[in-house]
Amino acid sequence: MSTREFSAAAVDGETGWSPGKSLVAKIIGGQGYTVTPQLVSAIAVGLELPREVVAAAAHLQTIGYTVEELAEGAPATLIRTLDAAAGPKARAVAERWDAEA
Repeated sequence: MSTREFSAAAVDGETGWSPGKSLVAKIIGGQGYTVTPQLVSAIAVGLELPREVVAAAAHLQTIGYTVEELAEGAPATLIRTLDAAAGPKARAVAERWDAEA
């Protein structure tokens, strides 16, 4: 999907706001941008993911989580779905949960 196609698909249901293709390119490129509620909602729609999981990903990327915050809910779901490229800490948490299951 191109940045233009994603921008067209990623629309915040409450406000109708959509990120421009240049903002989508910044996000993909790891450049600076501001995380807003409308951006989180639009990305969730564009990726066809629950908003809570996209919000958890934004939180992880910008702030991080404590061990206690990763026990349940959207943050735990996010960490469980990350692959090995997400980093050693996320992978260690996911492996521990898999071992306990």
